[in-house]
Amino acid sequence: MIILTAPPAPPPARSTASTRPPLRVALVQHRWRPDADELVTALRSGIATAAAEGAQAVFLPEITLLRYPADQPGGADAAALAEDLTGGPTFALAATAAREHGIFVHASLYERAPGDDGLGFNTAILVSPDGELVGRTRKLHIPISAGYYEDTYFRPGPATDPYPVYEPEGLDARIGMPTCWDEWFPEVAREYSLGGAEILVYPTAIGSEPVFPDFDTRPLWQQVIVANGINSGLFMVVPNRVGDEGSVSFYGSSFISDPYGRVLVQAPRDEEAVLVADLDLDQRRDWLELFPFLLTRRPDTYRRLTEPVDPQRPYGVGHAATAVVK
Repeated sequence: MIILTAPPAPPPARSTASTRPPLRVALVQHRWRPDADELVTALRSGIATAAAEGAQAVFLPEITLLRYPADQPGGADAAALAEDLTGGPTFALAATAAREHGIFVHASLYERAPGDDGLGFNTAILVSPDGELVGRTRKLHIPISAGYYEDTYFRPGPATDPYPVYEPEGLDARIGMPTCWDEWFPEVAREYSLGGAEILVYPTAIGSEPVFPDFDTRPLWQQVIVANGINSGLFMVVPNRVGDEGSVSFYGSSFISDPYGRVLVQAPRDEEAVLVADLDLDQRRDWLELFPFLLTRRPDTYRRLTEPVDPQRPYGVGHAATAVVK
């Protein structure tokens, strides 16, 4: 894996001196391997590299240990791929690496869930240097279109405490952990921002569009995440996977951005990589003092945003519903 690092970006609008030291974080962009031991070895090597670079927390892509399942619709036994939250291989990987290196390790798994619908949860976890689970967030928004048939594998996360913000002891940061499709929704970033988050981590699995193979969504994907960081004053940490997996070719390009919209460090499209960046977290405060989006909101005017989705008019008044591309 290549290693790409970024020093703290200078604060362009500092009004009050900061006493917080930069937080060094890292992500691992990896390629899935059919041999489970080989895959774990590659991920542990990436985590070790990040730890050797001084990262205090390392973040891994969506459904870390599985071949991305949802390029094809799931069948009756789709949940056979699921694992227990703390009793499966993903937690074991994160906990072992966290203890070995004395750092926080984040990962993503297909979480087994009780029920008769044959579905589980798409769940992000954060493990402490002691190997303890200190954060769990279930993906809220579930894609339903060609190549990303996640509704046949995953239930949406619950509406109770949907946007948890974690401030684990030993890590001077407030972190939210939504997942992939959640990153397209400005409401998600805003909810986390109002909950006090400074960093959003989006474990991701995104790549080609099977029905439109010449359409490259990578620029749009990055632009919307960076923009949501700007309008909500957030650092964005986005670990994607890379390589061909069935119907989808994942385009890597993992990145870390800041509230000013600067991409601090970015991985290539076609290589495994470890990204390391120092985050000056008080730049969230600086930016929101200069552009006080949160202070000047008008929630009293946002009625349509909180109405139930009308399947007959999902695009709004005056626009007929059309079929999702399958």
